[in-house]
Amino acid sequence: MKKHLLGIGTLAAVATLTLAGCGGSGSDAQPAASGGSSAAVTGKIGVILPDTESSARWENADRPFFTKAFGDAGVQADIQNAQGDATQFQTIADGMISAGVKALIITSLDPDSGSAVIKKATDAGIPVIDYDRANLGGGAKYYVSFDNVKVGTTIGEGLVGCLKADGKTSGNVVELNGSPDDNNATLFKQGYDKVIRDAGYTVVADQAVPKWNNDTGGQLFEQIYTKQGGKIDGVAAANDGLGGAVVSVLQRNGLAGKVPVSGQDATDEGLQRILLGTQCNTVYKAVAKEADAAAKLGIALAKGDVSGADALATQTFNDPKAGADKKAILLDPQAITKDNVKAVIDDGYTTADKICTTAALKKACSSAGIS
Repeated sequence: MKKHLLGIGTLAAVATLTLAGCGGSGSDAQPAASGGSSAAVTGKIGVILPDTESSARWENADRPFFTKAFGDAGVQADIQNAQGDATQFQTIADGMISAGVKALIITSLDPDSGSAVIKKATDAGIPVIDYDRANLGGGAKYYVSFDNVKVGTTIGEGLVGCLKADGKTSGNVVELNGSPDDNNATLFKQGYDKVIRDAGYTVVADQAVPKWNNDTGGQLFEQIYTKQGGKIDGVAAANDGLGGAVVSVLQRNGLAGKVPVSGQDATDEGLQRILLGTQCNTVYKAVAKEADAAAKLGIALAKGDVSGADALATQTFNDPKAGADKKAILLDPQAITKDNVKAVIDDGYTTADKICTTAALKKACSSAGIS
């Protein structure tokens, strides 16, 4: 991507996570981990991303930010995408383990395949970091993500704010949740479900979407819409992809922009819908900071610098399946509505050229101070 994120609304403590640039070049040049060894990483660090369908972020944000983070540190990385296939995910991991990567950073597709990879890597002496999604009971000692209950709370607060702005202090809300085998989806729902119910709204449908599949999400929402006779006042969609699927159904029924719809990830499409008024809110997660944190942690572990890794992962994440806490780095999310879409662009996550692509969007961008 364009420039390194400056990070809006992020805790001051997280600011120390940004990887420093280094004076040398080549695969061995890199900075020392905080408080740890200055030894070089002599091999590669493996990164496995989950897919290209559930969210645009994995290829549009995470990959380039990981590339930049490791490049700035002078460390070689092998970054691959499993394309939504758990078998392919395991095949990629097997190849990386056989090649002797020094650390492995994974965003798994499901707990079973994720846990299997963690076991193989651990047995081979390769430390594993759960990235963005936790594999409950999987055995990874470290976890880098956002505070995902807070992400869900932010989704819910944005949706409730939009409902109240429309004069709806009560009404029927649909919850279109992420994949049932993704613990993040459980945490997101925990956050927005509480906000919505506490605000006095009635949850008339609570639907998980397998594998975060947007097409499936659209089909499931259409069934809910039909069952409810169109009497839906708001939709808590767990990410922008599902939000877009909901908006498509509403559009076919002449209700796009009349029924508030939430989202997450601050994708270009989500931001465009917010500017046009068909999606009410999204959640911006500074992926550059997340990737930087995971990369720096991976570098420390690749050098065998456990004390340095522990100095970075100062938070904890409770793994109820393992009955233990993981060492963690958990970042704060940022609420985005039409009033502050510009903040995402100012932070370098995307550009005006990618957002303001049509006459209607250019007009909306101008009104939002985006140029």
